[in-house]
Amino acid sequence: MTSFRKTKSIVALVLLAGTIFSCQNTQKQADQREYDLLIQKAMVVDGTGEEPYFASLLISGDSIAKIDKDTAATYIAKRTINANGMAVTPGFIDTHAHGDPMKTPEFRNFLAMGITTIFLGQDGTSPYFEDIKVWMDSVELVKPSVNVSVFAGHNTLRMMSGAKYDSIPSEKHMANMEKLLANAMDAGCYGMTTGLEYNPGYYAQSEELNRLAKVVGEKNGMIMSHMRNEDDQFVEASIKELLVQGKYCPVHVSHIKVVYGKNKERAHEILQLLDSARTSDTKVTADFYPYTASYTTIGILFPEWAKQPYDYREVVRTRRNELSTYLRNRVNLRNGPEATLIGSGKYKGKNLAQLSKELNKPFEDVLIDNINPYGAEGAYFIMNESLQEEFLKDPYVMICTDGSPTMNHPRSFGSFAKIIETYVVNKKLLTLQEAVRKMTGLSAETIGVAKRGLIREGYKADILVFDPKSVKEHATFDNPAQLATGFQFILVNGKVVKEGEKYSEASNGVMLRKR
Repeated sequence: MTSFRKTKSIVALVLLAGTIFSCQNTQKQADQREYDLLIQKAMVVDGTGEEPYFASLLISGDSIAKIDKDTAATYIAKRTINANGMAVTPGFIDTHAHGDPMKTPEFRNFLAMGITTIFLGQDGTSPYFEDIKVWMDSVELVKPSVNVSVFAGHNTLRMMSGAKYDSIPSEKHMANMEKLLANAMDAGCYGMTTGLEYNPGYYAQSEELNRLAKVVGEKNGMIMSHMRNEDDQFVEASIKELLVQGKYCPVHVSHIKVVYGKNKERAHEILQLLDSARTSDTKVTADFYPYTASYTTIGILFPEWAKQPYDYREVVRTRRNELSTYLRNRVNLRNGPEATLIGSGKYKGKNLAQLSKELNKPFEDVLIDNINPYGAEGAYFIMNESLQEEFLKDPYVMICTDGSPTMNHPRSFGSFAKIIETYVVNKKLLTLQEAVRKMTGLSAETIGVAKRGLIREGYKADILVFDPKSVKEHATFDNPAQLATGFQFILVNGKVVKEGEKYSEASNGVMLRKR
């Protein structure tokens, strides 16, 4: 009997060993396929905000085929990148960008700071196409270097619908807007943006905005808003206007800031307003760029009655004294003429105080006679650093540039690099994993970008390989057009498009359309 039991045990062990060998052999055989790229021994910061882990990533085509935490395992790949000592993250997603893929498809400023996907159509202005699919198809043909996504702009919808500068659109024009918006979303737009501080969006009232929000909600999109007024005394009313639209769809505060606001406590008051809305099931988020100067057209300084559809020359002729008083008071309220730096045109690189001295006239007369509402763009030093940093730390706030390849503001060239260099490495305001979440997974989840923003099997291989301590922002207000450095490898849809500081001549971005 004992002999029988021993024999039985030996047979069982042999069968078990055979099974194990068979499984190992099957696994070994499964791993014999050739991958396009192996990223070896990576510290994976996956975009969720969870702790980093070590793994090897295997890329096939445009996607992540396999993630193996056994970093000693061997694979066959056409190319291997040794990521030992470096972080591997999803490519960054810029939730609020500007630019024209037809004119600058290389988008080098974005790519240099690790951005692999951008969202255009911001501040209420989108490509002027009644059938935006035509524009999207054109983007596909130019093959941009980054993935391009777009929102439908409310101001553009107003102009195309015939509503234009009407305070209350006719029912015909309102119906046109709703139809144009629905068609744009069916074509692949991710929602609608508003630019209520600009014309013609400035004229829109709540009923119009709420009707459009219903269309966005029915199409499973979201509204991003450059709100009506970001000044300290008006910002809460502006947020509440947006939150009403949040009854119909998710809403998002573009480039959250408080103009003239001071200190952390003021930031907490604003964040509490957003938190309270969430307790009522309103989905509300925001994005942020890490600079205390904004940037937009010089027209932001002028009253509405001095801009289109009004005749500026007639306003100057009949209401000059009133205009001068308005401009003088507004600029002084915005930290004075030294705090307005001209960013384009004839006087680029000089502030209003300098121009006043050089031209020997009051700065308000410089604005009226030498620049006018449409003659330049400017940077405005109007934000408080400690207040803005509180916004950065909030878990519902993601990162954007609000920049473009041609905008003369360092945010266009340095925003995402600055988050790593300043707020992760130097100030330690954020952990690396939380910063990456704000630049990847949070953005993709909020907007609804499928299969991007995370390091996961089956997701698109938009990937960065870098040493966080090597990432540098070089852009300054005096010389903004300086590319960020430090991202050792950048992949877009599975292809290496940047290695060291060398960029591939081939572009691999695609036009992303919401499904």
